[in-house]
Amino acid sequence: MFTQKDIDRVNELYGKAKTQGLTDIEAIEQKKLRADYIKAFRENLRGTLDTIKIQNPDGTMVDVKERHEQRMKTDNGNSDKEGN
Repeated sequence: MFTQKDIDRVNELYGKAKTQGLTDIEAIEQKKLRADYIKAFRENLRGTLDTIKIQNPDGTMVDVKERHEQRMKTDNGNSDKEGN
């Protein structure tokens, strides 16, 4: 989990990088924090997207997660057949 403390540290390192420059250790820390932030962001977004349902004009509901999984299976099957 990415905490407010982590966000504050990212901002602190960003500011320092702009004004003074970072030490090698700080640059490594900044890179790791940014990677952790991106990972947490993607997990949060995936969790949100997995709960979305789309209502068709006929009133039926489609679960976006299930639809995505079906498309991935179909796409993978097609690329395997094509030799990709």
